[in-house]
Amino acid sequence: MGTPRLLLVHAHPDDESLWTGGLTARHVDSGGEADLVMCTWAEGTIRHRELTDAVDILGMPRPPIMLGYADDRRPESAPDAPRLCAASFDDQVRALTEHIRELQPDIVVTYDALGIYGHPDHIHAHRLACAAADAAASTTLYHRAGPAWRVRSLYFATIPEWMMDLLAPSLFPEIPREQLPGTPDSEIDVVVDVSDLAARKKAGVVAHRSEIARSRAIAGFMSLPEELQDRLLGVECYQRRDLVPGGCDLI
Repeated sequence: MGTPRLLLVHAHPDDESLWTGGLTARHVDSGGEADLVMCTWAEGTIRHRELTDAVDILGMPRPPIMLGYADDRRPESAPDAPRLCAASFDDQVRALTEHIRELQPDIVVTYDALGIYGHPDHIHAHRLACAAADAAASTTLYHRAGPAWRVRSLYFATIPEWMMDLLAPSLFPEIPREQLPGTPDSEIDVVVDVSDLAARKKAGVVAHRSEIARSRAIAGFMSLPEELQDRLLGVECYQRRDLVPGGCDLI
């Protein structure tokens, strides 16, 4: 087969750049198709506008698809909608199943089971992506959501132990290292070198100006020495789960 089609499922604007921006840029630069489903924040909000700027920087060919749920801790993100974790899971699976069947991705990319660092919206997005990938392949579920489509592989973005070791002293000095996340190398299936795209990936992160101003962790990351930033942004790590024999290679 040719270049696989990607569908990225993220919880919050900025995650698409911070965790998967290098992969996305490399994929679309090589002529691949990629789409983004964003679970929280409504169209027209400040972070939706920033997200649109970020995906343009990454080179995504189409605007992000907004599910429009509220961020767990930011009710203003979608004033007329329930929180992502409080809404009907079946409704969410049905909606994402419809997008999967319409877009027909070979690969769905989302967070690992911990949501990388335990954020409830990230964990929920992981579960939603897994459930919808399964549901999309079923010929007996959600008939009105279009013909069945089988995703070939799921890839879960994760943070390796070595990366957290570098981040912890500066960003989380008050938290004992054993309480912080980090995936051992033995549990990582794919390491993507995106060092040549680190500047573009960083530009995608910087597009989320309101979140940098609000978030202590992201602001702290942006204040790290540039050499360290480039090293951290230049690698993306994934776990792989094949849904069909042989699956589909990410790169």
